[in-house]
Parts: sequence; structure tokens; C-alpha cells
Amino acid sequence: MILYDTKYLQLKSTPSKSGKEWVYAHRPNAKDVVVILPVINNKKVLFLKEERPPLLAENIAKYCIGLPAGLVGDERLGETIEDAIKAELLEEAGLMADKIEIKTRKTASSAGCVSEIITIAIAYINNYNVVVKPADDGGVIVERILVDIEKIPEWLKEREEAGDALTMSTLGALYFLQISKKENI
Repeated sequence: MILYDTKYLQLKSTPSKSGKEWVYAHRPNAKDVVVILPVINNKKVLFLKEERPPLLAENIAKYCIGLPAGLVGDERLGETIEDAIKAELLEEAGLMADKIEIKTRKTASSAGCVSEIITIAIAYINNYNVVVKPADDGGVIVERILVDIEKIPEWLKEREEAGDALTMSTLGALYFLQISKKENI
């Protein structure tokens, strides 16, 4: 049952196994979310420093460390996951990938709170060449930061200690990058 309805988000309820009402968020016009880990010359990763209104509203963090990401099919009807990966990488990072590897599909972002699933992809970019000016996504993206792959763990720890939040999808994408590096050794 729909409890509250907006263009991009619904609040819905359904009975749980115990019969109690379970309330969750649902995106009515998106069939997936894509998260893209841009790897430049196999040496650096491009991160986004973002201001996320829910984290600000609850006084959790001023900034969040994330990756280029977006909804599949919310604005581009008939869009495939692969199309969305390319479009979001270009839109939020201004980059085109030489190679894209989808690492996982149907990863729940927060299965107890939202119905959305995430596809995580790694975009390998041989030459860091911004082909179009990236969008700020309505003021959400405040900075793009290149970090040496070997320095990512300490950089993320520094960001967390500075009070920034880290997205689970970013950590998931980094896990798949680590697995890929081990497989290619």
C-alpha cells in the first residue's frame, strides 16, 4: 500500500511475516541504481565529495564520499543498465570509459528501509580526459578528487576522521576493485 507518493519516491507498507506493518521507501520510476568506480590508468580512482541533504538534515555529516551514480530509467525511458553506466559517468565525471566491467547486480542498498537495488561497475579509463563539463547534480557534487589506489584506505580513514560519511556502495565498489586486482596478478 502506498502511504505517501512523490514523483521520484514513495513511502509504502506491506505486512511482514509476523503480520506487522513494514514501512519502506520505493522508487516508482527507476528499475535500478548504477554506481561506477572510475579507475584512471590503473593507478587512481575518482571520488565525489557530495553534500547529501538527508545527512545534513540529521546533522550526521556535511559531506559524503561517493562515486558517480544514478537511477536507471528515471529520466531516460527504455534505458539499460549499461546505458545508464555510460551516461552517469559522462554526466557526473565528464569521462568516457575504455572498458566497463559490471561486478555485481541486485545489491541491496539498505534492504530493511528501501526496495532499491544497485549494480556496481568498474569503469577503466586509460587517459584522464574530461570530454564534457561534469554536472554538479543540483549542487550535490562539490568536488571531484583523484586518489592513488594504494593510498585509498588511509585517505578514506582521513575523510571519516574529518567527519565525512562514506557510502556503502563506494566501499562495495572498492571491494570489487581489490578482487579484480588479485585476479589479474
